[in-house]
Amino acid sequence: MYLPILILFSLLSSSYASVNDFCVADLKLSDTPSGYPCKKAASLTEKDFVYSGLGVAGNTSNIIKAAVTPAFVAQFPAVNGLGISLGRLDIATGGVIPMHTHPGASEVLVNIQGTILAGFISSANKVYYKTLNKGDIMVFPQGLLHFQINSGKGPVLAFVSFSSASPGLQITDFALFANDLPTELVTKTTFLDPAVVKALKKVLGGTG
Repeated sequence: MYLPILILFSLLSSSYASVNDFCVADLKLSDTPSGYPCKKAASLTEKDFVYSGLGVAGNTSNIIKAAVTPAFVAQFPAVNGLGISLGRLDIATGGVIPMHTHPGASEVLVNIQGTILAGFISSANKVYYKTLNKGDIMVFPQGLLHFQINSGKGPVLAFVSFSSASPGLQITDFALFANDLPTELVTKTTFLDPAVVKALKKVLGGTG
C-alpha cells in the first residue's frame, strides 16, 4: 500500500521539478541546501545566461604563481540548480595549484595551453598523476586531494568544470598554516618540526 503511494509521490515531485527549465539564482536572498531561490522568470533576459568572466587571464603575481577564476553560482547565477559550474586556471612558469579538495563536486580539467603535471590521491592513498599536454583531459573525483603544477617553460591555461554550482574549496596548506591553530597542535597532528610549522605559518599569514 505504501509503495505505490511513495512511487506516485516521487513521480509527482519529479514532474514538478521537470517543469522548471532553470532557476537563475537570486543572490539577494539567502542560499539554502537546495540552492538559491529563483529570480522571477519574467525579469530574465538572455544576459542572465551568459558570463564573460573567463575571457580574462587571472593575476598570477602571488605566492603560488597561479590564479583560479571561478564561474560558480556566486559569479554566474544561471548555473543555480543545474549541477554544473566552471573555472579558469592560469599558472605561470613554475607555478602550482597546491594540494586541495572540492568537497561538493567532481572536477574535469581540459588543458588549453602549456604542460601540466596533475594528479590526485585516492582514499586508499594511491596516487594517480600524469603530464597533460594541450588538449588532454583529466578527472578528479569528488572530495579527493589533487593538484596541478606548471611543468613546462611557458604559461598554462586550462579550464575546469564541476558537477556542482558550488563545488567548495579547501587548500591543504592554507587549512593547516594560514590560521590560528597553535603550532603545538599542528606539530602533533602532522609530525612536522615546530620550526617548520612556524616558518610556514609566517609565509602563509597564520598565527599561533
